Amino acid sequence: METITAFKRIGIEKIILAGIMIGLLCVGGAYAEEKGLANDAKALLSRAVTYYKANGRDKAFAQFNNPKGRFVHSDLYIYVIDPDGNILAHGADPKLIGQSLIDREDAAGKKFIKAIIDDTKVNNKGVMDYKWMNPQTRKIEPKRTFFERIGDVIIICGYYK
Repeated sequence: METITAFKRIGIEKIILAGIMIGLLCVGGAYAEEKGLANDAKALLSRAVTYYKANGRDKAFAQFNNPKGRFVHSDLYIYVIDPDGNILAHGADPKLIGQSLIDREDAAGKKFIKAIIDDTKVNNKGVMDYKWMNPQTRKIEPKRTFFERIGDVIIICGYYK
């Protein structure tokens, strides 16, 4: 009886609204956890570079290509290109392996793979911004990619900003 009186005093509509708002906050928090951030991408790239140096090309590529492996985290993954823009390993889309993306353009017409390759001729590592379709939202979004060249490969990891 006291509970019913308390509900009447507060107003059942306000209680329902509060419940809906709490539910929306929980869903938003869950999506935020699934989205990689800058520090996550940098850390994943660093781990991939360390693993590559310690274990060699074949073992590293096998790990990088494993979509359920240690080099895929939330919406982050590792991919590897050679100096000609050929995909050598890809944690999110194995169908890209063997394809040349040297002339691939982002939504604004930027040849970002070529720009990454050109940058590694001067610096062994760097950052590249471009616009790409986010597979989770299906919208063109700004993306920032971190990369590092080791010998004849460039290891890459990016996140949606």
